Amino acid sequence: MATKSTSAKATADRLQAKPGRLRAERASASQASAKRLKVTQIRSGIGFDKKQTLALRGLGLRRLNHTVDVVDTPSTRGLILKVRHLVTVAEGN
Repeated sequence: MATKSTSAKATADRLQAKPGRLRAERASASQASAKRLKVTQIRSGIGFDKKQTLALRGLGLRRLNHTVDVVDTPSTRGLILKVRHLVTVAEGN
């Protein structure tokens, strides 16, 4: 029994020691208050460059008329710019 509690404590210590975990918590808190965009796929990525299909996937779009809420960041704006002819963008809440 003592072995299980020792290993559980060691696991808890390892989880607390990860610096990336704290960064992820801060990022999720800042994203909650960040401006958001609603992106809807209106055209298929078939017949276009493979990078454009990957940009659609990067935005989280899977099929026609699929809408996702994304955080308004420069990287997201760059993805939208790549596929601006395949999507529509509206301000989200």
